[in-house]
Amino acid sequence: MGLLSKKDAKLIIDPLADNNPITIQVLGICSALAITAELKASLVMGVAVLFVLGVGNVVISLMRNIIPSKIRIIVQLIVVAALVIIVDQVLKAFAYDLSKTLSVFIGLIITNCIIMGRFEAFALANKPWQSFLDGIGNALGYAVILVIVGFFRELLGSGTLFGIPVLGDPIGSPETGPTGVYAFGYENNGFMLMPPMALIIVGLIIWVQRSRNKALIED
Repeated sequence: MGLLSKKDAKLIIDPLADNNPITIQVLGICSALAITAELKASLVMGVAVLFVLGVGNVVISLMRNIIPSKIRIIVQLIVVAALVIIVDQVLKAFAYDLSKTLSVFIGLIITNCIIMGRFEAFALANKPWQSFLDGIGNALGYAVILVIVGFFRELLGSGTLFGIPVLGDPIGSPETGPTGVYAFGYENNGFMLMPPMALIIVGLIIWVQRSRNKALIED
């Protein structure tokens, strides 16, 4: 028997597409709009949520039988706050410039609807292994959308990926002038770097998902 049963594998696979926390459950939209102008920031935010939700789900599951129902939300907030502090301190120690870019949004992971929702809806009612898989699946589903949005916003808005020019040099040298696609008159689209464009890209992803799977279309 494999490490993952069909039911366990479903906990990871479903949030990647047909039950994606952003495009289907419409959770965690704020960070998708705010920090996806750079692919690196999108990726780091995805990894941060992966750690917080994966570990947090396990902790809440382990404590599920001893948490008084009246204070369960407070306990959940304490757990996620402790994990977010760890993430914040690691970023400041090893990626200080990026931590400044993400700044307040790392702290806002504490109130991310995806995390609190999985704590409440799944971890409090399931065993640690299943809770871990659920956390990983939902965090990956969240991260995939952030990376897709960040990819298109940075590429078309700045002509770079991870800060590295990939479309050429819009200025070039006095002898050669612009290089790459800029030599044909292409200009970076500054609108791509504005938060509304992130919402448009997410909307397009939602449209594609529902076009491919008619079952996701609401009556």
